[in-house]
Amino acid sequence: MPARTASCHCGQLRIELDSEPRAVGICHCLACQRRTGSVFATIASFTAPYQVSGTATEYVRAGDQGARFRFRFCPVCGTTVFHTEEGTEGRISVAVGAFADPGFPPPRLSIYDSRRHPWVTLPVGTRAFPRDPD
Repeated sequence: MPARTASCHCGQLRIELDSEPRAVGICHCLACQRRTGSVFATIASFTAPYQVSGTATEYVRAGDQGARFRFRFCPVCGTTVFHTEEGTEGRISVAVGAFADPGFPPPRLSIYDSRRHPWVTLPVGTRAFPRDPD
């Protein structure tokens, strides 16, 4: 299986993964909207192993249900590349746009769908949850 590589805009921060995504989803929570500057975030979840190169700045925030997320972004260009959730060691979530691959698998989950902008249409077959299903 070929490796997948995601990187920031300037290429300084990179992550290489040797597996297919466990899941690909869209998050419409207000925190993701603010974090991305878009109306949703599209995220692919992977399991270890993975290899990070470059330097990352971190930002930790608590989710609506108390989970703590550690976002890593490039200190040079500001691109958020990946994040982890405390208590879920061995799993990592990567911003789908950081792969710059139009052939990347489409999302199959939509969380915080209750906060989805009404003009956003989900891909056919996407399973929607009003909040985080965890």
